[in-house]
Amino acid sequence: MSSTPRSNSSADNTAPDASAFDAIIVGGGHNGLAAAAYLAKAGKAVLLLEKLEQPGGAAVSARAFEGVDANLSRYSYLVSLLPQQVIDDLGLHIRLARRRYSSYTPDPHDGRRALLIDNADAAASAASFTTVGAPESEFRAFTGFYDDCRRLTGALWPTMTAPLPTRSEARELAVRAGALEAWDAIVERPIGEAITRSLQHELVRGVVLTDALIGTFARAFDEDLQQNICFLYHLVGGGTGDWDVPVGGMGAVSGELERAARDAGATIVTSAEVTAVRPGGVVNYRQHGAEHTAAGSWILANVAPAVLDRLRTGWAAPNTPSNPNHLREGAQVKVNLLLKRLPRLLDPQVSPAAAFGGTFHVNETFPQLDAAYRAAAAGTIPDPLPCEIYCHSLTDPSILSPELQASGAQTLTVFGLHVPDRLVSAGNNDRRRAELQAAVLKSLNSVLAEPIEDLLLSGPDGQPCIETKTTLDIGRALGMPRGNIFHGGLDWPFVEDNAPLDTPARRWGVATDDARILLCGSGARRGGAVSAIGGHNAAMAVLEAEKLESGRRTPPVSDEAEGGAEAVPE
Repeated sequence: MSSTPRSNSSADNTAPDASAFDAIIVGGGHNGLAAAAYLAKAGKAVLLLEKLEQPGGAAVSARAFEGVDANLSRYSYLVSLLPQQVIDDLGLHIRLARRRYSSYTPDPHDGRRALLIDNADAAASAASFTTVGAPESEFRAFTGFYDDCRRLTGALWPTMTAPLPTRSEARELAVRAGALEAWDAIVERPIGEAITRSLQHELVRGVVLTDALIGTFARAFDEDLQQNICFLYHLVGGGTGDWDVPVGGMGAVSGELERAARDAGATIVTSAEVTAVRPGGVVNYRQHGAEHTAAGSWILANVAPAVLDRLRTGWAAPNTPSNPNHLREGAQVKVNLLLKRLPRLLDPQVSPAAAFGGTFHVNETFPQLDAAYRAAAAGTIPDPLPCEIYCHSLTDPSILSPELQASGAQTLTVFGLHVPDRLVSAGNNDRRRAELQAAVLKSLNSVLAEPIEDLLLSGPDGQPCIETKTTLDIGRALGMPRGNIFHGGLDWPFVEDNAPLDTPARRWGVATDDARILLCGSGARRGGAVSAIGGHNAAMAVLEAEKLESGRRTPPVSDEAEGGAEAVPE
């Protein structure tokens, strides 16, 4: 169907009259944009439908505070899993800035001492371990632990944009890389065992464990290993686990993906809410109060699997069970702040610029993280609330106006852990939002030398520049069920040895129960984070399937056509 007229419709934001497409993409997040770009570059007629006024989903920049010229990465902040292959394939003009400091973690019992991990100064980092009271061997154990992890992630990273390996094949890659011990620690046993076996100090253990808990309501020793999968995804990016700052904000990433898709000829329609996905590739959507229908040979879902199930209600195959992993709750609160300047620290040895130059951990020791889980599981907001802080503007001041830059203003984004969606409801959301914001500020203030409230800039309306998003807020704004930033529970980036891999969709980890409907978002097997991997893999599945179908449709070549008249014996 690639002869269908192709148009990017950038002027009128509507689909062309010819409403049959090779592929219709439901949702315009970074993965949907990547899929659209790949398929359009391959000559396919692509229609992408996005509910919001602009594409990008969670990977957008926004002026969160009315009248204030600061473009915050509102929902997602750092980039690790976006493959260089995707950047090169699509010709994306994206700059990612490496942070010098990995992390800063004040001792919650004595904020005058803290752990500062400086990527540029190993000796200073080692001294910092001693400062917080860790054993002399702890720095070597810490670096050795991550060296072991990198051997495994370096082996697995290239598979993320290739057909899925089986568990045995992935394990064999680990063996060849000398990473069998890391495989056992991360894939076979609860990650808490390796952390407590390798490291002695509770603050150091907590810094490591946080990688297993971002957006994931779990404990270190849970037997279902959901925390391990989260840990692996936080370390696998680029094979190294480095998390970089997108210059220009997260909107610069999705903006480039949108440009690549439009330049390739994809039709992108915004303010278009899909209301039903029906058999035969029929999609109903509503735009500005008008109802529309489009048809495509393929449907790619850049929405959460649970959302896709709802869109297919009444149309899906009978007796199709829901995947319980797709229904896992989110577990975070997000707070964006704009400050007059960075706050002073209790720690006199470290500058605020260094402390906020990496990930700033607050109340995240190993015991504190477990206590927070138990409190939240019992239905209360943890006190203290474990938090992580990111300061985008230190690494990339371009998100601020020249005036704000000159004034010394800085952005802070806080990610509060162990705030499961079960704590929030439609009836208590406003109250919970205020309680969670207060809990975040209290936690931050416990390690600062001055109240952070005193440093908040005010907008023209006199309101302080702070916004808080609960799981319910995130779910409503972005269509993420239960506020889960991964569209549901994460999956291993491989399949079990007995899993069927008999179709391109299954081989690429994007299959649903309908052969013509594919997952292309974070709900795909190798989804999660800002990566474009789900979009890439769904596009590869479509192209592989069409190649196979084309081969089956091609009639055998006759001897005459292949070589002319039969040879005559001499």
